[in-house]
Amino acid sequence: MATQPDRPGAPGAPDAPDPRTAALAAGLAEMGCKALLVVAQSASDPDLAPFLAVPAHLGAALLVAPRGGRPRLAYLAAMEREEAAATGLSLITPEELEVLRAAGEAPEPAAHLAWVMERALAASGVTPGRVALAGLAPAGEIFAAGAALAGRGWEWVAGNELVRQVRKRKTDAELTAIRQAAAATMDVLRAVAACLAAATPMAPANGAELWLDGGPLTVGRLRAAVARLMADRGVEQPRGNILAPGDEAGVPHSAGSDGRVLRAGEPLIVDLFPRCARRGQPALFADCTRTLCRGGPKAAVARAHGALLAALAAARSLAVPGARGWDLQEAVCRQLEEAGYPTPLNHPGTTTGYVHNLGHGIGYELHELPVFRKVAGAEGVLAEGDVFTLEPGLYDPAAGYGVRLEDLCYLGPAGLEVLTPLPYDLDPRRWPAPAETAAADTDFRSDPIQEFEPRAAPRS
Repeated sequence: MATQPDRPGAPGAPDAPDPRTAALAAGLAEMGCKALLVVAQSASDPDLAPFLAVPAHLGAALLVAPRGGRPRLAYLAAMEREEAAATGLSLITPEELEVLRAAGEAPEPAAHLAWVMERALAASGVTPGRVALAGLAPAGEIFAAGAALAGRGWEWVAGNELVRQVRKRKTDAELTAIRQAAAATMDVLRAVAACLAAATPMAPANGAELWLDGGPLTVGRLRAAVARLMADRGVEQPRGNILAPGDEAGVPHSAGSDGRVLRAGEPLIVDLFPRCARRGQPALFADCTRTLCRGGPKAAVARAHGALLAALAAARSLAVPGARGWDLQEAVCRQLEEAGYPTPLNHPGTTTGYVHNLGHGIGYELHELPVFRKVAGAEGVLAEGDVFTLEPGLYDPAAGYGVRLEDLCYLGPAGLEVLTPLPYDLDPRRWPAPAETAAADTDFRSDPIQEFEPRAAPRS
């Protein structure tokens, strides 16, 4: 099987360690660590969430995973006991952590953290020694707490990368959540294309403002509609989105200026990366990009778009288990170099042409394993169960354009599956209307988009 049906501590899971716990134990042994300690500010921490059988609404919490043993969850507030119990993990209660006593004897945040860290480890049978530390808690407090405990025999090593390795292969529940976020992403991208297709250029020539529903179509107006549609489909946008037109699209991570009016013949990079936000489902990301152009694109834009279509097809053909992400990156670089574009291989540090890596893993964080960097070791090897993006792009801000195409991919038992099968056409008028797509038959049904229904634009 490509995915893992059980998560650590899942009710009804067999006594034998599940694959994720077994991988964690092997990693801890290799690092010479007695345990993994995750210090989290909430249950959505990407280093904690993969170990929960059911997502939970928790504040500050810790996870202790003794090497070879089952993970345990320490929660700090009695009012969260029902949420903690629903995770399926063995619990360490506030009473065992002596949280009330800590409030009087160790009120300062770092001292309080050191107090609960030491007691959570002790309650799990872990004695002072070498421990892998992970989680996204405040760095200053972690440093101070770790330093205080070092004087009592504790040695800390970074454990974040180990957790990333452990969660690289997605479980069934995680893959389901990614699929749902991807379906919502596709639905909204179709709506954006429909919006642009319905917009009216205010003059025949390229460069004319696009109007919709009696007013200019701005990036901010489009972004507000995207936010509403995402929320309606059960996803959230904690990292925002990219709606970057023209020269702004020429800088890959430019989000786009809300006050900017979209124009005919100008490419618009639409990069959406929402996270599943449905109660009871893991909070995992999806990621997909298309470039759209209402009106005839410049020759340079059309040429770049064609080069990227070929590069994306080549990358997909190479994405097989055992391939290295860097090998795919090199292949795409060579192909784009032959087309006449600078790349990181022949022009290191270039800010025009192809300027970034080919893709990234995706999951509880937007950028996860596998990676596509040259220096990568095992974390850069594609394997069955991985979910990652392939996203070649070409950029020239001085020439007023950027073009990027990004697919979200799952490497399953039958090979590579594209989770975001959308059109690649630059012209949004060539995209099927939302109601005509397969998305209309899913749980993410396309509702009529009233804000995209144009009235007659004023005559210039």
